[in-house]
Amino acid sequence: MTHHRTAGYKPSLFWYSLFALLWTTFLLYAGGFTTSIQAGMAFLDWPLSNGSINPAGWTQEQDQLAEHSHRLLGMIVGLLMIGLAVWLHRREPRGWLRLLGRLALLLVILQGLLGGARVLLDELNLTHLEHNRYALTFAVLHACMAQVFLCLLVAVTAALSRSWIERKAGLPRPASANVTRWGWIACAALFLQLLVGALMRHNHAALAIPTFPLTPEGGLIPSLWDFKVAIHFAHRVGAVVVLGAIGAFLWFLLRDPATRRSLAPGAGILAGLLLLQIYLGALVVWTVRNPQSATMHMLVGAFLLATCFALTFLSHRHRFEPSPPSVRRDAAAARRTSDAVPLNA
Repeated sequence: MTHHRTAGYKPSLFWYSLFALLWTTFLLYAGGFTTSIQAGMAFLDWPLSNGSINPAGWTQEQDQLAEHSHRLLGMIVGLLMIGLAVWLHRREPRGWLRLLGRLALLLVILQGLLGGARVLLDELNLTHLEHNRYALTFAVLHACMAQVFLCLLVAVTAALSRSWIERKAGLPRPASANVTRWGWIACAALFLQLLVGALMRHNHAALAIPTFPLTPEGGLIPSLWDFKVAIHFAHRVGAVVVLGAIGAFLWFLLRDPATRRSLAPGAGILAGLLLLQIYLGALVVWTVRNPQSATMHMLVGAFLLATCFALTFLSHRHRFEPSPPSVRRDAAAARRTSDAVPLNA
């Protein structure tokens, strides 16, 4: 096997990984729309739908169309991940990247099992239960695992790109500790925010506070509280935390000479996605939870996390692919020059 592993840019493998990433985007949209219209139990069985891979009339009913499309897209992404893991194993010399490919395959399998558990453990199937906590738990885990899978596939695709392989994406020197630290803090804040968002969506609490930015009483804090209001309010507070964390990350990233030049375009994309996400969150309330608005809010949230993770991952570029000795010598010389005191000071 190992004699087929060659260094260098492999365009076919990169475009295959990018194609899988595109299909994952479709899968995320389909899953989000299914949740938005509450169609997760359009079929009571799993992995088949009404006992078939092509159930009769599934294209005629919106609920069945959304749920079965989600299942079919999940199957396609699973097959693509099998191909990616095998291709990486045969051709990729970097052990850490082969490991990421195997982890991506493992995650997509786990995703399918979580989705199946969400259906099979629903109160419609377990009629003796007086609650639906089991199904909701697996639904939230299913939503969060999708975000982790997306980030993992973004990392694989980035590492297979021409700019990464040919070191065009390399940093002139390691990123500062502030960049890497705030990158991970922003990613963690985003993931927790998406977790709270998943809890809110699956508990039907998107309109627990029906006005934005103020509450119906005209304040920032609700006067009446219950579980749904608490989740919804936590999501609004989380948005402020995310705004601060991403703002700090962008500040340090653009101030650091090692990351400003190479990662500035990505920083602009991250800032644009953040503003769009805030608008979409408000739009969900203003449109009384229009399914398209709610789904796009979920999807842009996934893009926001993936972009933040990609920038953080790229800021660690030197740890995965150390620069050649000549580049390191040039960087060291540049640092010595910048640290020197001018003669006319």
